[in-house]
Amino acid sequence: MKEHQASILVVDDEASVRDSLARWLQKDGFEVDTAESGAAAIECVRTHHFDAALLDIKMPGMDGLELQEHLHGLDPDLVIIMITAFASVDTAVLALKQGAFDYLTKPVDPDELSHLVRRAIEQQRLKEENVQLRDTIEELVSIDTIVGESPPMKKVLELIQHVARTEATVVVRGESGTGKELIARAIHANSQRRYFPIVPVNCGAVQENLLESELFGHEKGAFTGAHQQRKGKLEMASGGTLFLDEIGAISPSMQLDLLRVLETKEFVRVGGSRPIKVDFRVICATNENIEEAVSEGRFREDFYYRINVFTIEAPPLRDRRTDIALLARHFRDRFACQMDKRITGISSEAMAILTEYDWPGNVRELSNAIERAMVVGTPPAIRPEDLPVGTSARAMPERGDSLAAMEKRHIAAVLERTHRNVTRTAEILKVDRATVYNKIRKYHLEESARGDSAPTRPGRRRAGQGA
Repeated sequence: MKEHQASILVVDDEASVRDSLARWLQKDGFEVDTAESGAAAIECVRTHHFDAALLDIKMPGMDGLELQEHLHGLDPDLVIIMITAFASVDTAVLALKQGAFDYLTKPVDPDELSHLVRRAIEQQRLKEENVQLRDTIEELVSIDTIVGESPPMKKVLELIQHVARTEATVVVRGESGTGKELIARAIHANSQRRYFPIVPVNCGAVQENLLESELFGHEKGAFTGAHQQRKGKLEMASGGTLFLDEIGAISPSMQLDLLRVLETKEFVRVGGSRPIKVDFRVICATNENIEEAVSEGRFREDFYYRINVFTIEAPPLRDRRTDIALLARHFRDRFACQMDKRITGISSEAMAILTEYDWPGNVRELSNAIERAMVVGTPPAIRPEDLPVGTSARAMPERGDSLAAMEKRHIAAVLERTHRNVTRTAEILKVDRATVYNKIRKYHLEESARGDSAPTRPGRRRAGQGA
């Protein structure tokens, strides 16, 4: 990963001073721009990014102290060093109070200037790295553990270990809710870039006309509403990982722009002119058939081949049923901690419902179901009635052609036809009400048994009921 070359702005009303300072700094390897006045300096900072600025205090019109205040308003992270021929403790103290890094007097010693600028740039970079590390540590701590012991998940974990320590671009494919972002975060957390951030972009959730600014950032005044300079996700991800979710939603023109960035490792902000170097890894995710999109012309073939270096398939939950119980307990423990509820178990009946359901929404749907059950449930365990309607036995397709499966489907259908009237259901089935209630409990059809009465204990009469 290449180090960014620092850029310096020199502001002085004397041309000879500006030229001398610029030459010295350029010999030290810095990019240098100059400005002869405060107004010119403000325009420079509005249109370009600088790491540091050297300001002459005594200038006609806007002096250095006033200019310092304006520049910090435009870019709070800009390192400012004051230069003056009129050395005074009061001026130095005032400049430092306003946020100046340090203070030099004319005539400037080239060695002293070089040492001071390098120290200022290094300190600023350390500050930025500390912020990045703190954010990254918080992200790593908050990452959910990938839960799963089924063969499909073991294969996923194995692939993560293989690809994590490489720089290969990865496409994570799978249905919605299968945990594609979790896989991407696991790759990043096990990579050499783990001490830099992973920056997610949900490409399908951002309008096309806003996605360019979201990714590339923009300069102040680049378009209506651009009141200040803004870094884009590409710049924020430099050193780390850029996670492009729903990559299939990106338009072909944006795909071409991203392809250039991936090839050249540089981009220009919207409304800007100076190329910005970046170095990040790309992980993409999609639930679409990209090959089909390529054949239909909705996805660029060159961009497809650029990102499709390594593929990981996130399996749907119905293909890893042995993980459902593990996941349910994992979510139960997590939500119990968050909600401070002493629900420590899941009843066997509730677990049977969870493991039999096909989970079209995959792990996300299971998580939501357990969260809902924890909200309405009471200690010590989650019960069938705590689960949402979408996971009730009545709503779940019974698999197989066993006699029990056929009986369950038939009873559920008759209950529906009689609008859940147990007496009428018993008459159609030519059995007594107690038998219907027993079948309802056996097949967890309680939600289907409303109407003329709530289920009562078989053999007991309600008040006023005849023999």
